[in-house]
This record gives sequence, structure tokens and C-alpha cells, in this order.
Amino acid sequence: MDEIELLSEVAKMYYVQNLTQNEIAKTIHTSRSTVSRLLQEARDKGVVEINIHYPWDRSLIMEEHLQQQFDLKDIRVLETRGRSTDETLLGVALLAARYLSSIIKADSILGMSWGRMIYHTVQLVKAERALAIKVVQLFGAAIPNNKIDGLELVHQLASKYNGQYYAIHAPLFVENNEVKQSLLQNPHIKETLDLAQQATIILTGIGSLESPLAPSQTWLGFLSQATIKHLKEQGAVGHICAHHYNIEGQILDIDLHQGIVGAGLDILHKAPQVIGVASGKEKARAILGALRGKHINILITDDITAQNVLTLNTSSDRTKKG
Repeated sequence: MDEIELLSEVAKMYYVQNLTQNEIAKTIHTSRSTVSRLLQEARDKGVVEINIHYPWDRSLIMEEHLQQQFDLKDIRVLETRGRSTDETLLGVALLAARYLSSIIKADSILGMSWGRMIYHTVQLVKAERALAIKVVQLFGAAIPNNKIDGLELVHQLASKYNGQYYAIHAPLFVENNEVKQSLLQNPHIKETLDLAQQATIILTGIGSLESPLAPSQTWLGFLSQATIKHLKEQGAVGHICAHHYNIEGQILDIDLHQGIVGAGLDILHKAPQVIGVASGKEKARAILGALRGKHINILITDDITAQNVLTLNTSSDRTKKG
């Protein structure tokens, strides 16, 4: 198999057949790191091209309204112009990828969550040059070896910049505290979590309990319908970095949080730049809670979602005054 044929075959398995890098490595009898290198080479040599054929304009008026109400460090709001949900999601991810590329520097320590929106953001990042960045997984895996999981994404993004990545080889939740403490003392996990405390940039999605897909494939096994119902009864509207909060952004005091293998939410209030990326009207309450709790200071979303957030915030304020 010549070089271009090999790159094409690996790219097809990854982008068309949706195989993971581990699965591809087993198929062609090589290592995952080699597969990652081949995928990047396929992009570099033009075997694979990611093209978005839409003008992605920003709604500057909506950005100004959100900035005034929530005192954000920065904001990007996509003009949807009647696009489909999937097209809008990709457009928001592209804005996030461009924004991340504009602020990342050679000494950046980037803490990352995972999920569908972060996956698309990472895919759309175009690294113009190599940078000695460090990309850090913030908490354990919900779905091992899945392409939208943390281990895969930190590795991909670090590879784009020829930087280093730091992973957490552990599940997202454990029920036994002794097991959790043992994992946290593992030298590799401890190194990763210590580095997370030094993050200069954090890139995170914003999870909603109102999504029609909830519990999504990402959370199966951790958030059953019964658990979601219980969380809602306690006032939960969303979650960020696996921690659930109410409409005011207050973190719930629940047993579920005690089992998280990962960084605490204090990192969101220490890092200079915390980018929250979310799209969809079902995310509005979760975004509002994240903004009120100041869990993010940079928001990237679309104009329809932004309008829903503003409307909710205004109506909530009127209710309080009433």
C-alpha cells in the first residue's frame, strides 16, 4: 500500500466509518500514536479537507447585550440565519476554534472538558505553527476510547500544535471513596490534576438537563432518567465539568459530586480565560446558570440561544422584583 492510499484508507475509517484511533490501529496492526500521525498527515497533504461552505457572521448587537448584562471578558455570537441545528452547531464550533487559535500561546496550559461541542471545536482548530502548549484532561472518561471523550481530544489538540498532553486514565465517577483517593494519588493522575490547577485557558462545553437527548450517550451509565429527575427536583439546570448547578449558578450539594475523579470547579474561577461553548435553545437555562455563577468568563454561542438566555434573565429579574 503506497503512502497516499494508506492515508486515504485511514482517513476513511476515521471520518467516514467513525472508527476510533484504537480500532484503526488494531485493523492496520500499528499503534494509536501512528494512526494519529497519519490522520494529521492526511490533513497536511490535502487527502482530507474540512470545508464549511457558509459565511459565519457574528451578531454584534447580541454580543453587546450579553456583555452588558453579564460583564464577560469576551463573547462570540453566531448569526444563525435560519440554518439547521447541525449547521449552527458547526458554526459555533468554528467560532470557538478560531477564538481558541487567536489566544493560545507557546506557554499556554489548556484545560479541556469533552463532549460533542468540544469534539467539533477541536476538529476545526487550524494550528498555524507549532507551539509548546500543554493540554490537560480535566476529569475522567465516561466512554473509554470514544472519539468525543477527554483522552482522545487532549491528544488530538496537543498533536495539532506539536505540544504535550496530560491524561486521566480513570472513569469519570467512582462510588467508593477509597478507590477515588487511590486514583487521585496515582502519580500520572496527580501530575495531570496539579497541572490543571495552573491552567491559563479552559475550554468547556455546558451540559443541559433539558436536552432531548438526555441522558446522551456520553452520560449513559452515570445519569439515568431517574437520576436526572432527582437532579431537577433539586433545582439543577445544567452541568459544567461534571458538576451540577441551579439557575443562579450555585453548585448542588449532592453525593454524585463526591465521586468525580477530576479537578474541582475552583479551577474555573482561577483560570484567566474560561471559554464556555454551547448551542441550542435547550441550553439556555444551563448557560444562564453558568453565567450567573461566573463559571465561565467567555461565551461562544448562537443568536437564537443568546436571545433565549437574555429573555430568561430578564423574566427572572422581574419575578424577583415582583
